[in-house]
Amino acid sequence: MPFANINGARLWYEVMGEGEPVFLHHGYTASRENWLPVAQRLRDRYQVIVMECRGVGESEDTADGHSLHQYKNDVLGMADFLGLQRFTYAGHSMGGGIGYLLATDHAERLNKLILMAPIPSGGIPGNPDFARVDEILSMRATDGEARFRAEQIAQRFRLDAETDEWVETRVRQRLRASDEHVRGGLQSMYDLNVSDKLATMTVPTLMLAGSVDELLRANLADFERLPNAILHVFSRAGHDVAIHEPAGVSDAIDQFLIHGVITSADLNKPSRFPTPNQTPHD
Repeated sequence: MPFANINGARLWYEVMGEGEPVFLHHGYTASRENWLPVAQRLRDRYQVIVMECRGVGESEDTADGHSLHQYKNDVLGMADFLGLQRFTYAGHSMGGGIGYLLATDHAERLNKLILMAPIPSGGIPGNPDFARVDEILSMRATDGEARFRAEQIAQRFRLDAETDEWVETRVRQRLRASDEHVRGGLQSMYDLNVSDKLATMTVPTLMLAGSVDELLRANLADFERLPNAILHVFSRAGHDVAIHEPAGVSDAIDQFLIHGVITSADLNKPSRFPTPNQTPHD
């Protein structure tokens, strides 16, 4: 397994395929496994880079640096390590929060941005319940595995996608996330506040959302603020969009990377879309 020392942390990553570079970044208590069904579909057309942030998956548990801003800097550090001046970034949930920061602070590094069920640009409302967090963290060492499994089974939405194997994957992910990441990452998701910057965020953006995800309304509100974005809502997807609709997500990303942002003005430009005998660049 490849690792890179980025900003003082030993981070896991994998590069698949060749072509335009596309980063895939996971959510809060997830790992690379949430993106793998999509990565495997895109690897024959793009250079897909999958990475895991500090305190998650096979990456190092560091004593500090557990914030969206540090995770953002780690993405940039990984891009530098791989020799990539510009790239497309796709982030799920917490990874979407990282995407907002990349687009508002480092737009010059991005070709395009993909936000999949991202956390709200204004942060998660309210304040984190750290008493409950500490209870869960202490419970992990005793009956955490059984409780996480029971919760995951009870929350199943797509039985065909959320198989027994997938349930076990989610249990492992939640058990694995370091205490520092669980606390720091959570606080950082509440602290995110870039809503007032979205109107000037010109990076071409694809917003992917699940119709039965609790974040849908926040996603729609943020999409409305973006001046250069398109939206795709999957009717049979919850928060784990890439697990529920891996083929659809892969196709949406592929079409976005080929065509970019499509507006109503493009309806009168049929040449924008190739015929079966044309390539997009003919």
